Amino acid sequence: MMHTRCLRLILLFIFFPLMLYPRLGACESQDKNLPLDDLRTFADVFDQIRLGYVEEVKDSTLLRYAIQGMLTGLDPHSIYMDQESFADLQSSTSGEFSGLGLEIGIEDGYIKVISPIDGSPAAAAGLQTGDIILKLDSTSLKGVSLNEAVAKMRGPKGTEILLTIGRVGESRPLEVILVRDVISIASVRHRILEDGFGYIRIAQFQNKTGENVKKALLSLKEKSDLRGIVMDLRNNPGGVLRSSIEVTELFLSGGQVVYTVGRLIDTSNEYFANPIDLSEGIPLVVLINGGSASASEIVAGALQDHSRAVIMGTRSFGKGSVQSILHISEGRAIKLTTALYFTPKGRSIQAEGINPDITVDRAKITTFTEKGRISEKNLAGHLGEKSKKTEESEAPEANLISTDNQLYEALTLLKGLDILSRNSSVGKKEKITSNKEVTN
Repeated sequence: MMHTRCLRLILLFIFFPLMLYPRLGACESQDKNLPLDDLRTFADVFDQIRLGYVEEVKDSTLLRYAIQGMLTGLDPHSIYMDQESFADLQSSTSGEFSGLGLEIGIEDGYIKVISPIDGSPAAAAGLQTGDIILKLDSTSLKGVSLNEAVAKMRGPKGTEILLTIGRVGESRPLEVILVRDVISIASVRHRILEDGFGYIRIAQFQNKTGENVKKALLSLKEKSDLRGIVMDLRNNPGGVLRSSIEVTELFLSGGQVVYTVGRLIDTSNEYFANPIDLSEGIPLVVLINGGSASASEIVAGALQDHSRAVIMGTRSFGKGSVQSILHISEGRAIKLTTALYFTPKGRSIQAEGINPDITVDRAKITTFTEKGRISEKNLAGHLGEKSKKTEESEAPEANLISTDNQLYEALTLLKGLDILSRNSSVGKKEKITSNKEVTN
């Protein structure tokens, strides 16, 4: 009983100043009175554990567990970070770490895959958005914190780990052996799909992603007379907010990109694009899927609301919450959800996601050729038979329909828009010419 009384006094000593001095910037309507009955219950439970648990546990460990539970009970993205996990967060935004290459979250007490990272062991093994990681080796992950799960996945390069996966549509859990590797995240890649049409892949929003997308766009414009661009945000788990704004403004002539609403004064903000539009209005298709989250959804939502791009693919993940890193002590911090994202037209991203303008599911498509079909050129003596034959070359995107049908559809749409644009321009010129002839 004496232990419990002392503990209650300690808790009151800790929390009483908070009742007198609420956090600066908090909304005035916030209840400043702490629930003393609940604090007494906490003290009783704490004391029962430290005295009666089968193994002795340090008080500092119990308090750390209490902090972790308090945060994970709020939502899947609020977590406590010790020195190691805080260092992991910093390394992930810089672009290199050692592990499996998975962006994960917690849902109903299970570790869920948000997205595999491009070029990682997880991506090579075919892990998918929505997969549930049931076990790591023989250890069940049911009820394990996000920090603990990440720590178990990290490890020296070359070491193996067995993942037991639950997947929708599969009657039995899948077992996958992965070999840990150094994950060097190439934030931005680009290439020419075919003459006049460029491709920019953004795998994650890191500190320099905006700068790298700008370089990619300039490079594509130098290589080809661009008439269309595909921006690929599929399986992009998000990242740095500032970078998502920098990417968006490369395709806009100003305007709002996103705004946030929170309870604290400094968490309600509006973010606007500088009037850059480095793309000069080139037709744009943005690819998204269920692995596109957070910063990816900000970009897609803003471009959709400004009617600047056609959004294609499947509905995005729906992570529309803002996490703030709040330093607690040397090397320790909490990542706390402090606000929600809204698109320029006021649409909430949280748990809703971005719905594509054109839905295209990922599919394996097989093309069929019409064998034995006779055409004019098969007839003897047909006109043009003696003319010079030209060699037919396979189009650069010929295999795209079977390897990536979503990208194929995006490219097809861009080509259609380009044809309509050119035909419209020709029509206007002919009309002007015709009017001049009538006047003369």
